[in-house]
Amino acid sequence: MSIDDLASAYEASTNDFLAAVASISDEQLDRHAPEGWSPRQVVHHMADSEAQSYARLRRLVAEAPDTLIQGYDEALWADNDTLGYRELPIQHSLAVVVAVRTASLDILRRLQPEDLARTGTHSESGPYSIQSWVDIYTAHARDHATQLLEAAAS
Repeated sequence: MSIDDLASAYEASTNDFLAAVASISDEQLDRHAPEGWSPRQVVHHMADSEAQSYARLRRLVAEAPDTLIQGYDEALWADNDTLGYRELPIQHSLAVVVAVRTASLDILRRLQPEDLARTGTHSESGPYSIQSWVDIYTAHARDHATQLLEAAAS
């Protein structure tokens, strides 16, 4: 897949997520799918995840090959009362998602094909390349778009 194709897929997954959020009513924000987060929690998670992704991509571009990509415990973050996943409004988190994914898309479009092989080390999963990053975060937005729609339909 070319850089243009990867960037287009990443952008499309962002648009899928944003369309799913736009389809959620205020009354649906706190519905839970079986064994899942509410749409409100998903949006807050996406903001935190995207903030991590922003730093990860830039570390891989600027610091690879020995850069450390730090993992985090998303369930702990989601359960932390101070982070407010269960009750804070989603507007600020949604703005983070839009800003970070737009800025990361700018970087993706500047990559050269050989950059996709630049690799650091993820603290939990080992070797972690720019190609891995693209694949993970393209799928991540789509997966959460589906999760939003399923939770809202519950």
